[in-house]
Amino acid sequence: MSDVREPALPEETARRQGIVDGLIEIGIADGVFHVMALDGQLLDIKCETPKCYCEQGRGYFPKPPFPDSDWDPTLDHYPILKSNGGHKDPWNVRLAHKLCNREDFAWRDRVTRMIKEHRSLAEMADELNRVGVAHPFGAGPWTAESVRAAFVAS
Repeated sequence: MSDVREPALPEETARRQGIVDGLIEIGIADGVFHVMALDGQLLDIKCETPKCYCEQGRGYFPKPPFPDSDWDPTLDHYPILKSNGGHKDPWNVRLAHKLCNREDFAWRDRVTRMIKEHRSLAEMADELNRVGVAHPFGAGPWTAESVRAAFVAS
């Protein structure tokens, strides 16, 4: 396996550069998202969490970014959370709104801890409902099935 990029066609190179330019517009000056865009691995600038809470849509990010805005872009460690040793590698990141990342992390971290405690899916659902954790797909109360589906789908 080689670290050398395949040369892209001129229109593809321009499309990739457009993604990089868009990242810069929303305050991402460099880093892994730029690498992904140039490699053709980031196809659009949008919130990639399973549940986007932004009323203006997945593609909305303030230009220029507003400090401490819920809609600022963030790097979301996925599938391996940063708290579980995840790194900023192209295979382990996705673009997210700050609020969407925070909400996704909250339920995912809680479920991960309960899995490590050997709790059943039904016990996890009861706990998530008891403490009022919002279901990422807006599917009402948590069930054993929805805990598993949400955990493996996102």
